[in-house]
Amino acid sequence: MGTHTHTIDEMLKVMARQGWRITEQRRSLATLFAESESYLSPKDVYEYMKQQYPGVSFDTVYRNLRLLSEMGVLEQFHLADGLKFKASCQAYHHHHMICVTCEKTVTFEFCPMKHLKDIPESFDIQSHRFEIFGYCSDCKSPSGDSQVAH
Repeated sequence: MGTHTHTIDEMLKVMARQGWRITEQRRSLATLFAESESYLSPKDVYEYMKQQYPGVSFDTVYRNLRLLSEMGVLEQFHLADGLKFKASCQAYHHHHMICVTCEKTVTFEFCPMKHLKDIPESFDIQSHRFEIFGYCSDCKSPSGDSQVAH
């Protein structure tokens, strides 16, 4: 079973556990995110979905993205050009470094949570994310300054 097929199956299982019917539209949405190497804006997803389902509305697509994010199927990121989504990495616990220019993402296993002190004991942490934003080696100039994308 390929990685994409496994990711699609995992996404659909989470949807089903939440009581969602697995429709062709939702299967298409899962396939899009499983096969995408990049972050997708709500507009990107809408453009893709409306090719297959001309009657779909932007509001429906956006609502589904938010719900899928709330249930942990998608991760949402606030990047320089707005809100974007990517399939959640469910295989193992890790964090991301994200290039603000090209959106190249590098994962790292170091988790800062075990080094945080003074977290209120009354707070029951369910999950966490840690992202570092900067410039990858391809997007920074030889002098070390970041290049401005136009």
